Amino acid sequence: MKARSLHGWIAARRRAAGFTLVELMIVVLIIGILAAIAVPSYQNYVMRTHRGAAKACMSEYAQFMERRYTTNMTYVGTAPVLGCASESSLNLRYTISAAVVAPTQRTYTVTATPIGVQLAADTKCGVLTVDDKGARGETGTGSLADCW
Repeated sequence: MKARSLHGWIAARRRAAGFTLVELMIVVLIIGILAAIAVPSYQNYVMRTHRGAAKACMSEYAQFMERRYTTNMTYVGTAPVLGCASESSLNLRYTISAAVVAPTQRTYTVTATPIGVQLAADTKCGVLTVDDKGARGETGTGSLADCW
């Protein structure tokens, strides 16, 4: 009789050893919900990080333009080619340029225009600008405080 009880116990353990389909579906559902929350949050974080890199590069361009003015008493000259525009593949997400505003040629505007993935992702800020007076701007749907 003991042998039969042991055999029944082993058979019961074999049936309970795996997961049921319902349990697996619940786990898949929980993973799906977590992914639906985490992936957009991560993408937003990456977009804001690239925007921050573009703003830092714009600051470098503005500093270059001010050094040019201090040396030559004019902003006119070849647009700078700074390393920040190509660091961390920033040139795949933004086109950064500095333009002297005519007719006085005593003002400039540095712009960061989103391209590629950044253009599609960052509708909140759009094109970022900063001028010789330090005035900042954006062309997106967000406010200046959101973008700068």
